[in-house]
Amino acid sequence: MVATNLDIAIRLFAITALSGLIGIEREYHSKPAGLRTNVMVGLGSTLMTIASIKVLDLFPGLLGVDPMRLAAQVITGIGFIGAGAILRPNTERGKEVVVGLTTAATLWVVCGLGIAVGLGLYYEAILTTLLVFFTFFLLGRMVNHVREHARIYPSEYLKHHDPEELASRKQMIEETKEK
Repeated sequence: MVATNLDIAIRLFAITALSGLIGIEREYHSKPAGLRTNVMVGLGSTLMTIASIKVLDLFPGLLGVDPMRLAAQVITGIGFIGAGAILRPNTERGKEVVVGLTTAATLWVVCGLGIAVGLGLYYEAILTTLLVFFTFFLLGRMVNHVREHARIYPSEYLKHHDPEELASRKQMIEETKEK
């Protein structure tokens, strides 16, 4: 598979746009991995995927070369970044809480988008991006509805927000009241 410089440029601009859209949504919701983080994960995974398939062009006679080995290692590396997003100390009302699961999952999906775009799988990447937005917007509303009608959630967790975001919103409201 010979990728021209134009093909590579299109792939890099496409992942910048797709991961940027997801990053803007995360920025809107004040998440720690926002626009720049998502774009960097997307660009990095796309570049590494392009580099891995270019190996075939650089070493055409080499037997046993698997161009997807590098992309597979990218997925593992993003897992470590995601674990860092999840495993950070956080307490809410004296209890340990888990935060960052959606942030970690988003970075993992953006990594997958980068690999797909790096391979030239634009349809799959665009469809996945649309499904990410479906998940955040429509399924997020469904989660809110379910939590409003469930009896197991304390009142402060009714809406689909992590405890850290709730605490920062409460602080902003209190500061506004003081002024």
